[in-house]
Amino acid sequence: MLRAMQCQSCLPWGSWMQLHRSLPGSRGTRSVYLYTASVPGTAGSYFLRKILHTSGIFLPRGCASYQGGSQERSVQPSSSRHGLFQLRNLASSDAIKKHQKSLSAWFSHQPNEERQFGPSFSLDAVHVDPVIRESSLEEILKPSPDLTIQNQLQQPRSQVISLQNLFDVDACGRQVKNVVLYGTVGTGKSTLIKKMVVDWCHGRLPCFELVIPFSCEDLSHSHAPISLRHLITKKYQHLRDVVPTLGASNLKVLFILNGLERLNLDFRLAGTELCCDPNEPVPPSAIVVNLLRKYLLPEASIIVTTRPSAVRRIPGKYVGRYAEICGFSDTNLQKLYFQMRLSQPGCTGEDSAGSSSGEQENLVEMLSRNLERHNQIAAACFLPSYCWLVCTTLHFLYFTRTVPPSQTLTGIYTSFLRLNFSGEVLDSTDPTNISMMKYVAKMVGKLAYEGVMSRKTCFSEDDLQQCFEVEMKTESELNLLEVFRSDVFRFFLTPCVQPGKEHTFVFTIPAMQEYLAALYVVLGEKKTLAQRLGKEMSEIIGKVSEDVAVVLSIISKVLPLRFLPVLFNLLKMFPRYFSRLSGKDRDTIAHTMAEELFKEEDYYNDDVLDQINSSILGVEGPMRHPDEAPDDEVFELFPIFMGGILSRRNRAILEQLGCSIKNLAAFEIAKAMKKTVIRNSRKGLPPSELMDYLFFLHEFQNERFTAEAIRSLRTVNLSSVKMTPLKCSVLASVMGTTCHEVEELNLSSCNLDTSSLRILFPVLLRCKALHLQLNSLGSDACKEIRDLLLHDKCVVSNLRLANNPVGEQGAQYLAEALAGNHSLTYLSLLHTALGDRGAEVIAQHLAKNQHLQELNLGYNSLTDTAALHVVEVAKKHTTLDKVHLYFNDISEEGKRVLHSLRMDQDGVRALVFLTAGTDVSEYWSNILNVVQKNLPFWDRERVRQHLALILQDLESSRRQTANPWRKAKFLRVESEVKKMLGKLQHGTL
Repeated sequence: MLRAMQCQSCLPWGSWMQLHRSLPGSRGTRSVYLYTASVPGTAGSYFLRKILHTSGIFLPRGCASYQGGSQERSVQPSSSRHGLFQLRNLASSDAIKKHQKSLSAWFSHQPNEERQFGPSFSLDAVHVDPVIRESSLEEILKPSPDLTIQNQLQQPRSQVISLQNLFDVDACGRQVKNVVLYGTVGTGKSTLIKKMVVDWCHGRLPCFELVIPFSCEDLSHSHAPISLRHLITKKYQHLRDVVPTLGASNLKVLFILNGLERLNLDFRLAGTELCCDPNEPVPPSAIVVNLLRKYLLPEASIIVTTRPSAVRRIPGKYVGRYAEICGFSDTNLQKLYFQMRLSQPGCTGEDSAGSSSGEQENLVEMLSRNLERHNQIAAACFLPSYCWLVCTTLHFLYFTRTVPPSQTLTGIYTSFLRLNFSGEVLDSTDPTNISMMKYVAKMVGKLAYEGVMSRKTCFSEDDLQQCFEVEMKTESELNLLEVFRSDVFRFFLTPCVQPGKEHTFVFTIPAMQEYLAALYVVLGEKKTLAQRLGKEMSEIIGKVSEDVAVVLSIISKVLPLRFLPVLFNLLKMFPRYFSRLSGKDRDTIAHTMAEELFKEEDYYNDDVLDQINSSILGVEGPMRHPDEAPDDEVFELFPIFMGGILSRRNRAILEQLGCSIKNLAAFEIAKAMKKTVIRNSRKGLPPSELMDYLFFLHEFQNERFTAEAIRSLRTVNLSSVKMTPLKCSVLASVMGTTCHEVEELNLSSCNLDTSSLRILFPVLLRCKALHLQLNSLGSDACKEIRDLLLHDKCVVSNLRLANNPVGEQGAQYLAEALAGNHSLTYLSLLHTALGDRGAEVIAQHLAKNQHLQELNLGYNSLTDTAALHVVEVAKKHTTLDKVHLYFNDISEEGKRVLHSLRMDQDGVRALVFLTAGTDVSEYWSNILNVVQKNLPFWDRERVRQHLALILQDLESSRRQTANPWRKAKFLRVESEVKKMLGKLQHGTL
């Protein structure tokens, strides 16, 4: 009998009929009953039952039905039990409905990282099924082809199979019962299973009446014997009325075993005994083995998800179909995913649905165009996980408007790794039980770090071998490397798409290289051989020091050996000495961070947020220094990620992934950073580098450190940095750690709008000099500026709004601000489209102001009436002594009146021309400098006309004076104007 049962576990399922006929003792069998009946609603399905009377063996129901669904019809149905069956069916139906409701709530639950996409986001609404390709065991076992992007994105279409057809008959016409669904990390196995369960709960998977999902990770933590029925009711209490009918009714059941690589299964009879009784307690692994053997509940269907390295743990004879999840190998699927994910209502978190909707559509279109260009991002989005990362990053870049920002970029990447690697062990059969993320940080992190240090992003096969295989010495290490290559390699490294580099590898997302390099350094993996040996010896000596102390104390009492205490102290000194060396490691990390953060050769690049945006949307990349090599790579995110990884939240997540960074280590690194990072930041930084530094402080998430760093910044120059809502939020958050006054904040030409001013409002209050020119700030923005200037804590004394479309309505708001403000001394409204009416409004409110000293109304199309009115009001003003009126439409008569103004008589001076009677105005250089700086933004023809008039006025005044010194001054100014006119005509200015 034992021999028969052993054979039973080895034969293919189609041979079970022959097995039963050839059992020992069958020649003496009195009778063999074979009952066949079709299941209602299931064409072509049969039930087989054999009763061997002589041996007394009752084989499990459906044991011969691997190729078809199986359910037994009672030999002698009893009409007296008909009502009882109906009651049971009714109870089972209610229980299944409760089970569906419970499963739907559980599997529809989204992690916190998904809440950013709006309240309407759900797995049911945005899911895109990845490509599933039918495979075979032979294909899995054969050597893989060259890993190129063409092999990834050009899968044979004839082998594609949908999720709903996984249990269809195979090529030989046999009904499939066991399906193995495998794929590398990040292809979407778990998400696909979640969607499958949710579909069943909502009635979109009618081929199964009951779905019972199990997590193999959950099962791997329990080794106590338990019966299948008890296991089901333990996990799903609503099924307690349904479980007794399993195997005894025609209920179509699907078991889902997610993550089979977490279980160590033994299909040998010597390792796992046969069990056909759902009530018999056995280890959970034995339940799984017997379910897959079809010895336990043979009529049930089973779908198994696993990584490629664990596919061979299930003997091929127990698998009806192999299917590989190929991710989004079709770029149309990638586009669909982005369209659904980024177009969710409420995704932007704003009430203004119109503008945000347009921005969402623009993002999707730019991303689609980049995918069509077959950029490297198309290779990255082959994995659905990276599609999620791209969407999350874009959401962070474009729709972050809270202060402080709810996320950090480092947090996004850390959460991304948690979503894909949480609880994952590289190989459950390896005794080291090393976490997958720890292995990646050690091995791939080393490759990433060496690439960053050598400014390299493409890696050859030799580079990979040297990094991964050079230190392989044991069988266990080689096995772990093989599992890594099979399951994880493609998640981090992908073939390069650049022509001529098809056989090299790059990191799937460029920023991932910098993140892993930063993790490698912060974890302390970058050690010399002496440091590694010293750490190991220190740990060993530290462990035995207490035992040695006891032994030496006993010996010293018996034998008067004076050298023993000395020896003991020497032993204790080594761990102390090594701890000091470890402190030096912290200094090295801080020094590396500072050195990479303030590299002068990176001063000509865009800020890191613009670089990330460029890498995703394919817009123009960062500028290069003229002397820089054309293929030089930029790694400015590397030090920022180093700081971000040290934040408390990211350290807590990395702890879950098996990458531990102790609080003491983080504290010592932060302490060492004060000597390096803060000191270097006091140097004058270009605007883009200063933005990177502010972003670094935001990522670091250390309020005390940030406050100390910000106090040293008295002048903040971010001119020409495109201040997106995210950058405004970062600036407001970082500057908000202190309350000190800022001497100057330069935000000229930063693409600011009304919402930007709202975000920056607390920061603007504390700025003495505020540069907001060249930002397209209209009347709505002026309303915000009015509120700013009327605030009781406002300290703004110098406000520059030149080259903004303020207009008449904006002038009204600014005039109201002037009337109630007590801090402003200088206001520039140069080229702000005020017109006469705007200037009149400002003049009407000037009388209520008691602090303004200088007002610039140049280039605003003012005529004589408005200009003279402003000057008349200025003459009566107690503090206003200078009004700029150049480049306005003032007549010759108006100019003579304005020229006649004298500071000693009228108390105000009007700057209209470069001349002051028969002398050159002392402000001529200021006026020409203003013209030269603003020419790119002004109407050049109009400027040319004004310069021609200025030149005529200079020549006329020079002829009127006889003073040779004044003539020389006139000639000097004339030459400057002529030079400017010449450049303007030739287009070189």
